[in-house]
Amino acid sequence: MTNSFDVKTTWASVMDETKNPLKNQTLPTAHLLMQMLAWMWSAIFSLMVGSYFVFGVTAAAHMLLIGGLFVTLLVFRKSEATNAD
Repeated sequence: MTNSFDVKTTWASVMDETKNPLKNQTLPTAHLLMQMLAWMWSAIFSLMVGSYFVFGVTAAAHMLLIGGLFVTLLVFRKSEATNAD
């Protein structure tokens, strides 16, 4: 039995709103919850390395990354809906 790690599947299980546990939430609610989780993990990683300065940097980076992903998703969905009409 082999134990393999698939980055794409693992990423999707967390970041893909159709596959993660937030799939039953509305997209704005899922976005809010993902942002809250990002802040939490930023704080955890910052405390692990012992720096409050790192918290600000990692929190901003997480907020930008997740915010950008959701804005991209919304634009893609809007474009698909417009093209389907």
